[in-house]
Amino acid sequence: MIKTLLVAGEAAPFIKTGGLGDVVGSLPKELRQQGVDARVIIPKYGAIPEEFKINMSAKTVFTTPVSWRTQYCGIEEFEYNGVPFYFIDNEYYFKRYGVYGHYDDAERYAYFCRSVLEALPHIDFQPHILHCHDWHSGMVSVFLTAHYRKNPFYKKIRTLFTIHNLKYQGIFPKDIMVNILDLGWEYFTVNGVEFYDKVNFMKSGILFSDLINTVSPTYANEIQHAYFGEKLEGVLNSRRASLSGIVNGIDYHTYNPATDPRLFVNYGRQTRKRKTKNKTELQKMLGLPVSDAKPLIAMISRLVEAKGLDLVMRVLHEILACDVQLVVLGQGDEHYHHMLWHAAWLYNDRMSAIIPYNEDMARKVFAASDLFLMPSRYEPCGISQLIAMRYGSLPIVRETGGLRDTVMPYNEYTGEGTGFTFSNYNAHDMLYTIRRAVGFYHNKQVWDKLTNRVMQADNSWQASARKYRELYNRLYMEEYVYKPAETRPHAAERDLSLSIFDDFHQPIPAQEGAYAH
Repeated sequence: MIKTLLVAGEAAPFIKTGGLGDVVGSLPKELRQQGVDARVIIPKYGAIPEEFKINMSAKTVFTTPVSWRTQYCGIEEFEYNGVPFYFIDNEYYFKRYGVYGHYDDAERYAYFCRSVLEALPHIDFQPHILHCHDWHSGMVSVFLTAHYRKNPFYKKIRTLFTIHNLKYQGIFPKDIMVNILDLGWEYFTVNGVEFYDKVNFMKSGILFSDLINTVSPTYANEIQHAYFGEKLEGVLNSRRASLSGIVNGIDYHTYNPATDPRLFVNYGRQTRKRKTKNKTELQKMLGLPVSDAKPLIAMISRLVEAKGLDLVMRVLHEILACDVQLVVLGQGDEHYHHMLWHAAWLYNDRMSAIIPYNEDMARKVFAASDLFLMPSRYEPCGISQLIAMRYGSLPIVRETGGLRDTVMPYNEYTGEGTGFTFSNYNAHDMLYTIRRAVGFYHNKQVWDKLTNRVMQADNSWQASARKYRELYNRLYMEEYVYKPAETRPHAAERDLSLSIFDDFHQPIPAQEGAYAH
């Protein structure tokens, strides 16, 4: 059995700020069902709910080197949904308000990465693969190379680095090289951790990990170009043979309209008509006119420019003139808060703005909505469109990243499709697509066929976890010992350039009752 430790800055249900938390919280459960010994390690933040903290058990205590000094590290353990979760306990670094954005994040997450490696001998778990997620874990592969490779315990450990959002990279002043990272200046090069005379944790993870993936195939291609590459497109191109894309899934147990306790009324694919009651009750709650004749469009999102808020505000009057109702739920940039509040006051019979974000309200909005709007400028994968389809709401999305990979545009001539899409980042292209979707809402034969199709679709973790298993398998079988970036052999020499969809000659032995590849 392959043993994998997922390393991340967050994991639901313990702590979550976005899609990263959802992925790390739900992927390992499916991996374990498919025969992988998958476990998770995250910081023990002060914001983790007390109901989880009181049930954690102390595993071990040791000290972690942080350059010339050492810091206390405690490991606590908690099993959730059959998955062992480890928590790195250090109140100085993690018992604070919020999660990210502190003045000393470079030290906090360097400590976290080093503590992950230090913890392995103490928790009686020697993973074959460290599966690192986003910049918070980007230094794990660097530390593994610089400080641990000569130790026999770590010699055969491989690393996979998953990019969830290239926008956030963890860039810090170069003086952390000695004072925090304890790295020699030979690592501060264009083939190392250096980035415009600073240290970049994301770049470090990309260059020093054995394999890299993003959270959708389209995003994996997009980030190799300047528009989406965030100044790392050259680095990603240099490692394109080791780069792949695997679309995210959602936990079908957690997101299930038939059992979700947060809904006004539960329903399923065979009882879709009961979904209307959720719409009625939400309209009453928000003070909107009760009407099933008007399609309810929902937008649940971080309220930032990248999510297409500027497009929505540009043609908001025209959208609401389509005889629809609009509900926006989320939080983000302050100026969008004020714009949406003002719009909801101005169009109080057609629009509601719910700020800040609330998970309980989000489930109610998913269940009540007829259409779900995601006009993102870029979207590495997106989970909201998958949840919307699960709850019988048809997505309206821009064709970018994971939105392009998960939503098939409706073709009225062939009957194919699972939603409505537009390609250009343009407010009037979006408006045209919204009008088209609203038109089909009034064709009940087409609408029933589409809602039945999206609720029947399988966007669970099963297929995606299988592809992660393939990556783990490749790393496990590969007799590759890490070399520094400047001496790393070409991907072809390592035989890691094949598509992740190819068959393996030596698959992982199937476990009884588990998926067999």
